[in-house]
Amino acid sequence: MTAFPERQTTMAAGWSRRTAAFSAVLLITVWTGHHFGLVETPAYLWVLALVALLAAFALLFAGWAFARLWNFGDQGGRDLTAGALIALVVLAPYAVASWWALTFPPLSDISTDLETAPALADGRIFAATPGEWRLQAQAYPLVNGRRYDLPFSEAVVMVQNVLRRQGWKNSTMPVLENAEARELLITAAASSFALELPVDVAIRVAGNEEISVIDMRSASRYGRHDLGDNADRIVRFLKELDQEVTGQTGIEQGQ
Repeated sequence: MTAFPERQTTMAAGWSRRTAAFSAVLLITVWTGHHFGLVETPAYLWVLALVALLAAFALLFAGWAFARLWNFGDQGGRDLTAGALIALVVLAPYAVASWWALTFPPLSDISTDLETAPALADGRIFAATPGEWRLQAQAYPLVNGRRYDLPFSEAVVMVQNVLRRQGWKNSTMPVLENAEARELLITAAASSFALELPVDVAIRVAGNEEISVIDMRSASRYGRHDLGDNADRIVRFLKELDQEVTGQTGIEQGQ
């Protein structure tokens, strides 16, 4: 009778599945905790880095297990497949973020007025260099202020209407009794797409009884690259403001 050697189960396959599963659970847990304010942002970012590292190790374990399976006929195909698939799902957002980092310019503070940007609530200075101005102008041509043929007080009301629909936190809403002022600043705290990192927003309304000019600034609190998030926020807000003005006046306006 011919004796066949017993097939071994590679330990790397099991480690791949366990490591990948742990990284997925950790990602969901830390994102949920940060979403509900239970995890501080610095700790959140460190855990996100750890999640990526764990998922990468899970793929390495899966590769090692596959090599053992292919060369020596070891068992563990299901575990390595599960580990590889889970790790790829976990790493997918990181891959998208990496692609955005290569696609968008390395900017984290965007303003429609590059010379006198609206002031943020924390007083942060708009310190963009001429090179960064050119980068913004080339990458985000739609980031422009608005000029409406509206009295200042009406423009303030319409900006408030749009701002209320954004769901941004800690917005500083001006009192309409002070609407005779020629310039008014509104600040708010928003959050970035998906990761929900804190973002500071400032909207400046200036004008008189005939025209109003609106400028907007959006700046990330963390990181030197916003992955295009701030420009997208400004463009969407001002587009909605254009629609608000058109709906209220019946006349298409805006820059």
